[in-house]
Amino acid sequence: MRDTRESRLLLVLLIAIAFALITVDIRGGERSPLDSARSGAASVLGPVENGVAAAVDPVGNAVSAVRDSGDRHSRISELERENASLKQKLGSDDRNRARAKEFDKLLRTAGAGGYGIKGAEVIAIGAAQGFSWTVTIDAGKNDGITRDQTVINGDGLVGRVTTVGPSTSTVLLANDPDFSVGTRMEKSSELGFATGRGGNALSVQLLNGKAKVAKGDRLVTFGSHAGRPFVPGVPVGEVIRVNRHGGDLTRTVNVRPYVGFSKLDVVGVVVKPPRTDPRDDVLVPKKPPKPKPTPTVTVTKKPSPSGSSPAPRS
Repeated sequence: MRDTRESRLLLVLLIAIAFALITVDIRGGERSPLDSARSGAASVLGPVENGVAAAVDPVGNAVSAVRDSGDRHSRISELERENASLKQKLGSDDRNRARAKEFDKLLRTAGAGGYGIKGAEVIAIGAAQGFSWTVTIDAGKNDGITRDQTVINGDGLVGRVTTVGPSTSTVLLANDPDFSVGTRMEKSSELGFATGRGGNALSVQLLNGKAKVAKGDRLVTFGSHAGRPFVPGVPVGEVIRVNRHGGDLTRTVNVRPYVGFSKLDVVGVVVKPPRTDPRDDVLVPKKPPKPKPTPTVTVTKKPSPSGSSPAPRS
């Protein structure tokens, strides 16, 4: 439209009409004569507005998300930290419960044998001391530890102390090839010497070549003079194989030790030997074998035909 005098007059006229309609609508209130027109316009323009809103809302949401992203990121980070803390606490609690259980078992073993012990924790293994089967514990001279003392845990014989520092000590494990300890068979009291074979195995040479020994038989330490380096009665392991012998003066058996040398944690150094030899008292009592079920036979009696009873004999 060109900018002429007529166009200007038309624009002024339209503006005046618009103001007049607005005035009439306001004064009419709820009974405004323009309600029907407004409803018709709404029915026509409503779908268009919804379409525009649908197109605009994601943009608005995105802008809102960007505006709030800092707060959300902080909250997520906070939740992640809380989750990690709870997991760490749970893991720590599980570990503490497991260690408390091991310590209780150690105390029971020491009590059954009458051993005076100093509790310690394994803090290093192997590599620091070369190729030997050794561990380092966090107890030393300051804790009353001396060389050639027996080391046990809740399961049995761990080894003996070989080197002592101010606050740490080195323990030679019972499965080391250079390790040797006197043993005694449960009940039969047959004597022998156990040596390490690496891993989780021991070899025991019985002094009596004709000794009666079977799979499952158990052994304890025989003990040394004044309880050094070994106190008596400490569980060693059980026989898993009896080697054949051909008239030899000695007899060799393979023994599975009670102690798991690859998962040592809480141990006890025997600083005071027992007053008397506990012999087999430290061994856990064997469970009685389960009784074999007795087979039963059920006999079913067939009824006589027609339900009649047999005629009595004369």
